[in-house]
Amino acid sequence: MYQVTNPATGELLAEYPMATDAEIANAVGRAHEAYLSWRETPITERARLVKRAAEIFGERAEELSAIITREMGKRIDESRGELQIVQEIFTYYAENGPTLVADEALAIQGGNAVVQKRPIGALIGIMPWNYPYYQVARFAAPNLVLGNTIILKHARNCPESAAAIESVLHDAGIPADAYINVYASAEQIASMLADPRVQGVSLTGSERAGSAVAMEAGRNLKKVVLELGGSDPLVLLDSSDLDKTVGIAVDARMGNNGQACNAPKRMIVMDGMYDEFVAKMTERMSAFEPGDPADPSTTLAPLSSQAAADELVEQIADAVAKGATLHTGGTHIQGPGAFVAPAVLTGVTKDMDAYYGELFGPAVVIYRATSEEEAIELANDTVYGLGSGVFSDDLERARRVGERIEAGMVYINAAGGSQADLPFGGIKRSGVGRELGPLGMEEFMNKKIVRL
Repeated sequence: MYQVTNPATGELLAEYPMATDAEIANAVGRAHEAYLSWRETPITERARLVKRAAEIFGERAEELSAIITREMGKRIDESRGELQIVQEIFTYYAENGPTLVADEALAIQGGNAVVQKRPIGALIGIMPWNYPYYQVARFAAPNLVLGNTIILKHARNCPESAAAIESVLHDAGIPADAYINVYASAEQIASMLADPRVQGVSLTGSERAGSAVAMEAGRNLKKVVLELGGSDPLVLLDSSDLDKTVGIAVDARMGNNGQACNAPKRMIVMDGMYDEFVAKMTERMSAFEPGDPADPSTTLAPLSSQAAADELVEQIADAVAKGATLHTGGTHIQGPGAFVAPAVLTGVTKDMDAYYGELFGPAVVIYRATSEEEAIELANDTVYGLGSGVFSDDLERARRVGERIEAGMVYINAAGGSQADLPFGGIKRSGVGRELGPLGMEEFMNKKIVRL
């Protein structure tokens, strides 16, 4: 079953039945048939409908925000913020899509040629619970404008928001079979990928899920985009305003209660500021208060589930048992709901799961560095390579260090983030491919060469 369980109370609110195999097969057939006509719809019309979808997301923002606060415990102001970037993404591709897919002339010897940018067919989207609307938007918006059709499998704890997205898109005028929501199983995903009418798959989620989907996609020679985990470093080289820098670091780490792939999870601080940074970070992290995520005054939301809370507490306990120092938090908060007190860890070493593993929740690990070289080595000592942040009053110094960080994204004097016109993605075990911006339009595109 797909279930809505309020993580703030543990109350089961609704259940949705899994799709049958026949329903899944029917969805693939419908998406393929819709593609044959959707690709022929003028791109200006496709863009107009996507723009209307952006408007409806805005019109229904309060209703949609309340849904994800119930489903996965996001604080209501952050839920509203998620709807804002969703509108920006749909608007960006609606307004820029026709230009992004315009034919591109090539200068070649002995003639002329153009690159025609065309859709490829029906796609599968496998989306996570941590940003139920945003993650779908950055996959769906560019591909609908391009002319692909979509079969969307959302996380099992987000069935209500999954249905709400489908309703918005259909109400905007996008054909019912051009975007189909399915409550599918992992086995059914494999069967869809084996169908020759499906041309690709995009997954945002765990490394384990990404590996499984990539294996099935490879077996069936299907294009794949993966946005997986991250253990992003924040490198603090110097600061003339440490309070401000700590504030940025805390806000970035605690956004979505720490449940963000590109949040800074490892903070690497130069020796001269280390002790003061740890003290200020501990003070700030200790100040969060749990409460109802639907109440705007709440500062600490629950994790998405009790299982997620248990996993985070176990990772922290493992580190402490092996010699790490826990400065604050790291334990369950008594009472109903999946609440964990925000944690600050130091002294984490390679024999601890917290060193290489991803802490997906309100916890941060702080390391001391005695030189730029050591800071860079620590930043790159990870299996992941999603984002990173480098802080310094000397921009040239920050750029120099940032160039040596092995990641898909480097932010100077900022910690992570996302915007519609800026490509997003990583390297190493953080995945393959890019979303958002002009590059996000190209992943499931047939760049067809026509030689004259």
